[in-house]
Amino acid sequence: MATLKVEIVTPEAALWVGEASSLIARSSDGEFTILPQHTSTVGDIVPGVVRVQTGEGELAFAVHGGYFQVGPEGSEGVTLATVLAGVAERTSDIDVSRAQTAKERAEAAIAHEGRGESGESAAHAEATAELERAELRLRAATK
Repeated sequence: MATLKVEIVTPEAALWVGEASSLIARSSDGEFTILPQHTSTVGDIVPGVVRVQTGEGELAFAVHGGYFQVGPEGSEGVTLATVLAGVAERTSDIDVSRAQTAKERAEAAIAHEGRGESGESAAHAEATAELERAELRLRAATK
């Protein structure tokens, strides 16, 4: 029987490893679904929610960008789908009040920093990136 093994990993830890019926994510080319016996492929993952369908229900992870790889694993009929993200967390673990505070802090930094004559400053770029991360965490936690 064909099976799908999914790994959601960051440089710090494996967030989840297990058997699944599908993995749903978004790349720069659009949303995609990985199923057992999927063809081998690699690609990027844009910031968003990665969903894993398991026998016990759906797991969701807020992923702030990264890469995925799909290919056969050593056993016959096993497809391995790996998501490697620089930053990711289970949506159920998101601290909404902390994410809201981070969003407000980033918005205040953007309003205070503004833009310099030569374009976007490093501080403005960092505040914008922090705002995007906080907004993703809030969206993911409320779905």
